[in-house]
Amino acid sequence: MADTLLSITGLTKAYPGVVANDDVSFDIRTGEIHALLGENGAGKSTLVKMIYGLVAPDRGSMRIDGAAFAPGSPSEARQSGVAMVFQHFSLFDALDVAENVSLGMDDPPKPGALAARIRDVSEAYGLPLDPHRLVGTLSAGERQRVEIIRCLLQDPRLLIMDEPTSVLTPQEVEILFETLRKLKTEGTAILYISHKLEEIRTLCDHATILRRGKKVATCTPAEETARKLAEMMVGSSFATPVAQSRTRGDVLLEIRSLSLPAPDAFSTPLRDVSFAVAAGEVLGIGGVAGNGQDELLAALSGERIAPAGTVALKGKDIARLGPVARRDAGLLSGPEERLGHAAAPNMSLIENGVLTAARRENLVSRGFIGWGDARRFAERVIDAFDVRTPGPGVAARALSGGNLQKFVVGREILQRPDVLVLNQPTWGVDAAAAAAIRQAILDLAAKGAAIVVISQDLDELMEISDRFAALNEGRLSAARPVAELDMEKIGLMMGGAHDMEVAHDVH
Repeated sequence: MADTLLSITGLTKAYPGVVANDDVSFDIRTGEIHALLGENGAGKSTLVKMIYGLVAPDRGSMRIDGAAFAPGSPSEARQSGVAMVFQHFSLFDALDVAENVSLGMDDPPKPGALAARIRDVSEAYGLPLDPHRLVGTLSAGERQRVEIIRCLLQDPRLLIMDEPTSVLTPQEVEILFETLRKLKTEGTAILYISHKLEEIRTLCDHATILRRGKKVATCTPAEETARKLAEMMVGSSFATPVAQSRTRGDVLLEIRSLSLPAPDAFSTPLRDVSFAVAAGEVLGIGGVAGNGQDELLAALSGERIAPAGTVALKGKDIARLGPVARRDAGLLSGPEERLGHAAAPNMSLIENGVLTAARRENLVSRGFIGWGDARRFAERVIDAFDVRTPGPGVAARALSGGNLQKFVVGREILQRPDVLVLNQPTWGVDAAAAAAIRQAILDLAAKGAAIVVISQDLDELMEISDRFAALNEGRLSAARPVAELDMEKIGLMMGGAHDMEVAHDVH
């Protein structure tokens, strides 16, 4: 058996109102890909922050190669051979690849030498990068390569990866896995965090499972089913989303020839987008990150007014209306970015409920907020969507990402929209929570709502959508019935190789 690289003993970390990690112990061995699993709020992020020197434990200890390891900063962690690729990239669009890599290194070499090393290392690991290319021109997958290569240039002994495949196509996932397996054969240990359980089963040697801050199991993922892993994370069984029989009604939202210029040099313009979605229907829109998903959400929500094209809601053109007027008319939306866009970080859940539900839920009268009604609305969302929080008065930033996602999606669904547009509704959410959100979407459609789900999770779209369309460089393919598609056809549509004629009806 391989030697132990990192030994964690009794790590405990508490915050006001919650114990994030409670006496957690496990080992990571040299040359091992070790999964860290747990539902949202289980304590995964706090644990890796302690390993990487971002947070100090209240109790417990760590050892690397038998020597005491207590990093007081990420720099100290890196000096001990620990590197981390975060879920959210920390890159500057206006700088090139080499400049971004240099900023993340403690002692970067001179520019010429660094560029040469980036080329050599990126090609050696199957992740080729041009060191002189502007980061703002890179795809999401290429941006992740920058983060990974920045870590690899420091010869880490332990590489922590947080949700590394959330922005990748299936083909890019395979390339990443080949890279990680190569690192493994060279003796690098990898601590791998993901909600994609089939990936865990395929890639990882062992898994440590956290539940509400405690370690509850260690297992070999390949010997378990994805459902069993999910149930160990949750502590109970949960239902697979089931679509009720739905009657397709009248077209509720119809978009014709919608075009929208890019707001900046690093965004994607929308080009002649057309589609329609009917009552009782879920339209899934897929695509690789950075192909116009955020721009489409902004155009549909009214955050940006498109200079060309029509947006018809229940037969009425709302193309010139802003977000509040569109909400009043029955078109609600949920953006991808939870903290800062979907929710105000420093506001309580009660206040964040008021932000979008004030008019539809009658939470304001004569200019005054009815705080009792606002509290009850937030509590309804918390109860209906199992949001793990000490109470509705807690600030949005205090919630784990997945719990905040459940709140912001639930906040919109409970307002009973005629049309709901969601971007990445289950991004970063554990299996049980994702199943609950998908079931709520299907239930809303069964009640006669028209729903547009924009997602990079193809399994999700195949599970809940009636029809599928693909975004590629701001253009939308014709929508096709999901029953007629397989992954090869979907890949062609996402890559733009499929004919990109627009759909002007729902047939």
